[in-house]
Amino acid sequence: MSIEGALGVALVDYESGMSLGILGGGPQLDLELAAAGNTEVVRAKQRTLKSLGLQEEIEDILITLSQQYHLIRPLGRSRGALFLYVAL
Repeated sequence: MSIEGALGVALVDYESGMSLGILGGGPQLDLELAAAGNTEVVRAKQRTLKSLGLQEEIEDILITLSQQYHLIRPLGRSRGALFLYVAL
């Protein structure tokens, strides 16, 4: 949360869609709901890579909104099925 403009951050298990920890958020951003919704984004991208036969791993996913940036950073298979979600 020390990044200037940070609205919130969540550590998310993308197999269950559950947040393991959140910081920030509030009335302007429901991090639990955002984390669960972005789980579907990660799953969809993984399915697409598999369908294309690409043996690649996702480095990050950037979603640009009119007044916010949402960054999704998978933490890799070696650390389990987790991703870091940051809203700026």
